[in-house]
Amino acid sequence: MDSIDYLRYLAALVMVLGLVAGGAWAARRFGLAPRMGIAGAGRIGVVAVQSLDARRRLVLVRRDDREHLLLVGPNSELLIESGIVRPTTEPRP
Repeated sequence: MDSIDYLRYLAALVMVLGLVAGGAWAARRFGLAPRMGIAGAGRIGVVAVQSLDARRRLVLVRRDDREHLLLVGPNSELLIESGIVRPTTEPRP
């Protein structure tokens, strides 16, 4: 192998890495990739997930100070209960 072959392989590697980095940037820029951040920093989050059977799950989702209970299946989602207020526990003296 000549040194020109090594340069060709190196250039191809740099081009592929550039395409991967450009694709990742475009996915973030246009909202196709989830944002990574500090857990609990957002206003919305999943509190608990409970499997009912192989296809359906109950999901408790928290948004601000309200919780919503969802039934999630492979073809549909159903809101079971909305606006559940989290109980505030006051510290005992």
